[in-house]
Amino acid sequence: MTVTVVGIGGSLRTDSQSGRALRIVLRGAEEAGATVTALTGTDLLLPFYDPATPERSEAAKRLVDLLREADGVVLVSPGYHGSLSGLVKNALDYAEDLRSDVRPYLDGRAVGCVTTALGWQASVNALGALRAIVHALRGWPTPLGSAVNTAEVSFDAEGRCSDEHVMRTLRTVGRQVTEFALRIPPVR
Repeated sequence: MTVTVVGIGGSLRTDSQSGRALRIVLRGAEEAGATVTALTGTDLLLPFYDPATPERSEAAKRLVDLLREADGVVLVSPGYHGSLSGLVKNALDYAEDLRSDVRPYLDGRAVGCVTTALGWQASVNALGALRAIVHALRGWPTPLGSAVNTAEVSFDAEGRCSDEHVMRTLRTVGRQVTEFALRIPPVR
């Protein structure tokens, strides 16, 4: 069975810490057997979500189509002012376009949640917000999520993390998304 995992996250900064964390999580998903797609940075430059306007940009259509076909999802957001970024939140708002699908929103899909921030407060609060949004979208947050304090941990351009425990945790989040998707056949 082929499992597809879509990763959404990062920031508009080129090669951001949250974007690097996303790549590590998706590597864990690949190691567990998933085919992955990452939507990050400029992929997430979408018009503000407006449910009253049915027209969608090509980038928004791609996001919705990828979510529709995904067996699992990974969300990685920087923590801004104690919550997730507007960039990631706006992308998640487009899941509303899945409301009438056979599998509405993120129903029946495992969703791995990770946040990065320069401090514990923003990172932990943003993780809680992501998990609450996933519940509202009928997704199943993986048992393991990760709040990464980038004042203590950093990611390099080669995809390594300065803390081996954090590296293992991020990969485990990706593996949990894939392993769940392999156990629960999708309803399409």
